[in-house]
Parts: sequence; C-alpha cells; structure tokens
Amino acid sequence: MNYHLFQLINGQAGRLDPLDDVLEWSATWVIVLMAAVALVPAVRVARAGRTAALVRVAAALLLAFAGGQLVAHLNHEVRPFQTHAVHQLIPHAPGGSLPSDHATAGFALAFAVGVFLSVRWGVALTVLAALLGFARVWDGVHYPLDIAVGAAIGAVAVTVVLLVDRLVARTTGRPAGGNPALTG
Repeated sequence: MNYHLFQLINGQAGRLDPLDDVLEWSATWVIVLMAAVALVPAVRVARAGRTAALVRVAAALLLAFAGGQLVAHLNHEVRPFQTHAVHQLIPHAPGGSLPSDHATAGFALAFAVGVFLSVRWGVALTVLAALLGFARVWDGVHYPLDIAVGAAIGAVAVTVVLLVDRLVARTTGRPAGGNPALTG
C-alpha cells in the first residue's frame, strides 16, 4: 500500500517542469519558510510576556526530534530511490527513510504553534507542512508513510508537552499553558 501510494504520487513527477520546480523548491525550502512564518506568532507571544508558551514549543520540537531519532534507529526502511526506479528530482544521500525528518520538524512546529501560540498560524503552518511532505514524496526521497509517521511523531510530542504542562499545573495550582483559545 505504501509503495503503491508512492507510485501514484511520484509517478506524476517529471511530466510538467513548472510543477516539478515548485515541488522541488518546496521539498527543500518550505521548512525554512515555516520557521520564518512561526516567528510572527512567537514574537507576538513574547511581546505579550507569554514566554512560557515559547518554552513549550521548544520542548515539543526537542521531543519530536528525539522521537524521530528513536523511530529511525528502530527502523531500517531505506529511501525509495535505493530500491526502486523512481523520479528522483532532488539529490539526497542514501539512508533511512522512516520517519521524514522534514515532516517531523514541520508538523511538530505547526502543531506546537497551533496549540501553544495561535490556532490560526498553526493551521497555516499545517498546510505548509502537508505541502512539504507531499513534495518529499513527489520528489522521490520519501514514502507516504514516512510523512505520516513524521506527522504522528509531531502530534505525539505536542500532546505529551501539553499533558505534562497540565499535570504540573494541576499539582502546583498554577494555570495550565496552551493556547487560551483551545484551553478555554
């Protein structure tokens, strides 16, 4: 199923050069764009004195990175271009494929911003993370499952940080963090 879905997406690559150009750029540079976009709500939150929210975002990113490394260590799935004839549109070194580091970072950032800083900016970043993941498959360097697992790791990391924060808040009597729009 994973390879079949990969073929459906990557099989379209190389047919329309302008589309390939956009997705090649997206696979490499959307993660940088996401970091720049995330600065907008981060600066607003910092100016409002909610620096603890920024710490929660950083904690979620670190936890997602650690989770991604753990999953990569436990899995030995190689990249599609190492075992199949694919349309590889961007250069990439051979190695482990699952999870996608780009997808893990992108979705963790998007979900963390959405939960801890701004729902609206989180939604925008989630759209960019989905574009990033799709582009990595289109360009032949990841399977769809690599992207989905990266997204799941990001979601779990944010959930863990949120739950730990709520537990600490409950035991210390301080208000829980998170986005006030989500926590009420």
